[in-house]
Amino acid sequence: MPDKPPYDLAERTFRFACRIVPFCRKLSAEPGVVRQIAWQLADAGTSIAANYEEAKGAYSRREFASKNSIVLKEARESRMWLRLILECRLAPEIEARPLFDEANQLVGIFIASVRTLKERKSSDL
Repeated sequence: MPDKPPYDLAERTFRFACRIVPFCRKLSAEPGVVRQIAWQLADAGTSIAANYEEAKGAYSRREFASKNSIVLKEARESRMWLRLILECRLAPEIEARPLFDEANQLVGIFIASVRTLKERKSSDL
């Protein structure tokens, strides 16, 4: 049974990035379009954690909201690449499915976060 994801989002996004790296290294062993997809996924999947770290260091609520929007975009992109990998059977489902599921959960978390930040911004006006 897989470990329960950490409650701390910084740790959770970091762990996701750490799981994406070896997955992409293995996937990129195949040349051509599969390698390009692996690189795209590596960029997006690791950017989630990097941008969340930047969000935590934001100087204002506006900057925090902006960085979280970027995190959401990167999570969505990661989910799309993983969906493509699954649909085209570019990697074993047993390896790709847990990453897709985690990307999907991260999308949900950051949709809620960005929505809450936008609602707070509207109520501050």
